[in-house]
Amino acid sequence: MVKRDKRDKNSKGKSGGARRGKRGPTMAEQADRHALYEAAVQCVEAEIDFVDDEFMRLRGRRARYLREDFCGTGNTSCEWVRRRSDNYATGVDLDEEVLGWGQANHVAALTPAQRKRIALVHDDVLEATTPLQDIVLAMNFSYWLLKERRLLRRYFRRVLDALNDDGIFFLDCYGGYDAFRELKEKTEHDDFTYVWDQASYNPVDGNLLCHIHFHFPDGSKLKRAFSYEWRLWTLPEIREILAEAGFRRTTVYWQGWDEDEQDGSGEFLPVTRADADAGWICYITAEK
Repeated sequence: MVKRDKRDKNSKGKSGGARRGKRGPTMAEQADRHALYEAAVQCVEAEIDFVDDEFMRLRGRRARYLREDFCGTGNTSCEWVRRRSDNYATGVDLDEEVLGWGQANHVAALTPAQRKRIALVHDDVLEATTPLQDIVLAMNFSYWLLKERRLLRRYFRRVLDALNDDGIFFLDCYGGYDAFRELKEKTEHDDFTYVWDQASYNPVDGNLLCHIHFHFPDGSKLKRAFSYEWRLWTLPEIREILAEAGFRRTTVYWQGWDEDEQDGSGEFLPVTRADADAGWICYITAEK
C-alpha cells in the first residue's frame, strides 16, 4: 500500500548511491524533493473532486471557502482556486521553506485573479485564526504529528470553531495490520522509484517513524527525502476524539476495488463495515 504522506518539518534530504565521478551530477543530486513528492504521493485533482462533490451532496450547495491545514506546498489550495472563480483558499503550515517553494512553484503559476483568492500562511494550526470556512482539510495523515489525545482534541476543536455553521472537516487515515509493521514498499514511476519506509513502530506508545526515499535509474538515491515522527492513530480513536471535540457526526469513506486492475478503484464510498485488509486508506468527514 502506497502511503500519501505529509512533508516533514525538519528533513533536508540526503543524496547517495551512484558516485558522480567525471559524469556530472547524479539524478539524485539534481532532484527536487518537493516535485518528486507531489508526483509520487499527491493527486490533488482527485482529492478536490471528492471534497467538492461530497460537500455538495451533503449540503446541497457548492463550497467556496477552503482551508488546507499542514498545507506544505499549497498544491491542494491552488487546485481549489483554479476550480471556480469564486473559490477562496487559505493554507496553513509551520515550515517556511516548504511554503516558499509553494509560492514560487504553485502560487506564482496561477493567474493574477486566482492569486488574489489564495493565501499561504506561516502559522501553527493550533493557534492560527482565519475567516470562517466551508471546508477544512487535514490530509496526508498530517495531524498524526499531534501525538497526545489532548493535543489532537484541541486541534479538532480549533477546526470546529473555524467552520461555518454547515461546514465540514475532511481528513484521511490509513491502517491495516501492515501499518503496525516495520517494512519498506517500492513503487515504480517513469523516472524514479518511490520507497515508503516504516522504519520503527513502538506498540507501547503508538509512535511511528517513517521515511520517504527516492531511487533513480542511474543508481543514485535520495535517502530520507522526508521523515515523519507520528503517532499511529486508529480509526475508532480518531472518530471518538472528533466527537469529544464537538462534531455531531462522522462518516468513513472506503475505497472501492477494481477487479480488472486488481487495485483500488479511486472511488470512495460511505461505509459502516470494511474488510480487515493488510493496508487501507480512507477519508473521514466530520460535520459541525
